[in-house]
Amino acid sequence: MSNREANTDVILIGAGIMSATLGSLLKELVPDWNVKLFEKLDSAGKESSNVWNNAGTGHAALCELNYTQEHPDGTIDITKAIKVNEQFQVSKQFWSYLVNSHMIRNPQEFILSLPHMSFVQGEKNVSFLRKRFEKMSSHPLFQGMEFSDDPEKLKEWIPLMMENRTVSEPIAATKIDSGTDVNFGELTHKLINHLERSNSLEINYKHSVEDITRTEDGLWEVKVHDHENEKIEYHTANFVFIGGGGGSLHLLQKTGIPESKNIGGFPVSGQFMVCKNQEVVEKHYAKVYGKAKVGAPPMSVPHLDTRLIDNKTSLLFGPFAGFSPKFLKTGSLSDLLTSVKKDNFVTMVAAGVKNASLTKYLIEQVIQSKEQRMEELRAFIPDAKSEDWDLVTAGQRVQVIKDTKAGKGVLQFGTEVVSSEDGSIAALLGASPGASTAVSVMLEVLERCFPHHIKEWEPKIKDMIPSYGESLAENPELIREVHTTTDRALQLEDQEFAESV
Repeated sequence: MSNREANTDVILIGAGIMSATLGSLLKELVPDWNVKLFEKLDSAGKESSNVWNNAGTGHAALCELNYTQEHPDGTIDITKAIKVNEQFQVSKQFWSYLVNSHMIRNPQEFILSLPHMSFVQGEKNVSFLRKRFEKMSSHPLFQGMEFSDDPEKLKEWIPLMMENRTVSEPIAATKIDSGTDVNFGELTHKLINHLERSNSLEINYKHSVEDITRTEDGLWEVKVHDHENEKIEYHTANFVFIGGGGGSLHLLQKTGIPESKNIGGFPVSGQFMVCKNQEVVEKHYAKVYGKAKVGAPPMSVPHLDTRLIDNKTSLLFGPFAGFSPKFLKTGSLSDLLTSVKKDNFVTMVAAGVKNASLTKYLIEQVIQSKEQRMEELRAFIPDAKSEDWDLVTAGQRVQVIKDTKAGKGVLQFGTEVVSSEDGSIAALLGASPGASTAVSVMLEVLERCFPHHIKEWEPKIKDMIPSYGESLAENPELIREVHTTTDRALQLEDQEFAESV
């Protein structure tokens, strides 16, 4: 049985943070447009946006060492850190607008104030961290960052990590109190619920998109399987956004647009150790990032995180990389194989050859015993006891593989928008910093796909995001204003994490 539906303005695929953000932006900019959303699961935010499936770090480059590169001459490049931080400030401004406009409530349910720290060991790493601190702390975006290589000071900052630690080599840490812990699953629910309440969105759960084709009149026809009623539906739209996490690549390939060619994906799953001893949990209060192992992908930077999950303070350590050919946790074992097409075969093979060290790293991670994982944890918590920790599997991430000026089959780290030349369809691929940059990335989608509307939308965008079109990095006064207004709206001022539990 099949149904054909009337044409709609916009179709969103996937009920995660990206579609929820794009839907929320469109509601403010063009409230009279018809928007439909299709999600194959039974509720929103269950895959990559789920609280257990990502680290919950409000990625602002405050602690993530992979965003600050050390050049051969010893200088530190903070260009990427500035970009990531500015993107997160854009997200905070939009969330603040929604809170101040009473569209979403109780921001403490999705964002909490939490120190972000970097921790390193060894003379070379301490030297790197000191230089990084000197460069970043002098920049207006990173005001308030502290550095210490004094074990006594570190005992104050990270008592659990310093307890019974034998300091046989130099150690150091940076700390900045303006970091956050974000529950992107909860935020996704708030955004979707608001859109449903305001009748701005027709949401269809248990509906999986099976095909996307171009019609003769230039519209996009989306073939949808309604699992609840076991029927096939056909929906047409002027614009389609594919925000299905790891599942986006397959759908992008089905569109047949030239921009979808020569792109592949490599799935990496993540696992975290979760502490079940609440006495241990209460001794730590920060997100502490270390340095990735040689050969490890940037998404595998080890970190020890205080989290608020299900109204309870939790402590997680990881990630440990795993491998599954699935592109989603709820995906198929054939996902990787079926993503290899004629146009990307050479690209995928080239990536395999170039990333032998990554393959070796993933194999080593997969076969690790619990005790081996505990040894990695003990670099952070010397006294960690195996019986206090359990292993949980987090979400699947699909790293983009594509041909670039650097050659064929280059593995990409980060998020990437792929859109057709006429702007009628767009897809989001990639991984971290992902959710933290959702608002910036969705604004990029709007700029690419609706260039003829942007000028008329600009006043409203600036109303929602005061820094839109301006460089925060070059405007310290605007940075202070943004920090003050967003911290107040999101209730981050003088907020104690423990009080929210």
